[in-house]
Amino acid sequence: MKNQKKKSFSRRVFLCLLAILLAVCIAFDIYVSDYYHTDPAAEDAMVSDDVVSVTEQNGNWVFAPESPTAGLIFYPGGKVENTAYAPLLHDLAEDGILCVLVKMPCNLAVLDRNAADSIPERFSEVTDWYIGGHSLGGAMAASYAAKHTDELDGLVLLAAYSTADLTDSGLRVYSTYGSEDGVLNREKYEADRTNLPQNTTETVIDGGCHAGFGSYGAQKGDGTPTISAEEQQRQTADALAAWMNLQ
Repeated sequence: MKNQKKKSFSRRVFLCLLAILLAVCIAFDIYVSDYYHTDPAAEDAMVSDDVVSVTEQNGNWVFAPESPTAGLIFYPGGKVENTAYAPLLHDLAEDGILCVLVKMPCNLAVLDRNAADSIPERFSEVTDWYIGGHSLGGAMAASYAAKHTDELDGLVLLAAYSTADLTDSGLRVYSTYGSEDGVLNREKYEADRTNLPQNTTETVIDGGCHAGFGSYGAQKGDGTPTISAEEQQRQTADALAAWMNLQ
């Protein structure tokens, strides 16, 4: 009798745990299924032209100029389709920077912060490598950079901050955000600025917003931009290319 009660209790516990696990899986699936999709206007940036060769490699998109002066591995923002950043990286490639746009599991860089592993090895023509990203992608790129300082030259933060201490990393850091950004946690951004090297280059894009670095439409909670996303991306690309080439 005692054994039967024990078995019955164990079965109830197992079924409860199974139900909880199923509920968590369903909730996660609902969460990741609701993400920002690439605007149709970004499709042109995913096509090769006379200046930039665009190819897909293992889910990642590579934007390659004929003679790259540096390379950038880019982590997309949280719950944003990675191709939304094609216009920005195509613009940057036009300025001479080879860009690798990483595809993240469920559009969340936090699920694969080591996605940059082995990417530089595939492009022997590039000797100077940077990693960067937008929002959550930027935070995960910073986390990766902190553990790979010997392999990287610098870090690019677009509306993002680093929770990792990079003050003595030897990395060059470029940080920028839009003046109308309503998503970036400014208090957290200011608090974590102490994690960046003293010579960090920081700029504010006048009229830019949080979503303006990508082409995925308006983002919930964001401010109202006074410049177009195309203009924000062009300004960002030109500034980054100039900064990367000032070594």
